[in-house]
Amino acid sequence: MEKANADIRTKAADTSVYLWQIANGLGIRDNEFSRRLRFELPDHDKARIFEVIDDIVAGRGGGK
Repeated sequence: MEKANADIRTKAADTSVYLWQIANGLGIRDNEFSRRLRFELPDHDKARIFEVIDDIVAGRGGGK
């Protein structure tokens, strides 16, 4: 059985972005973000999270 939101977890790992960094970008606490990831998120929430990940990567020059 695959974990919920595996696509978010995979993109974060592949880009070396920590979950706490994503939470910070969303303006929420890291424990709240981890709780949200327990159950599959709607596509519009995932799109926002992917934007935050891209912003974090872009902010460090696009490298890992």
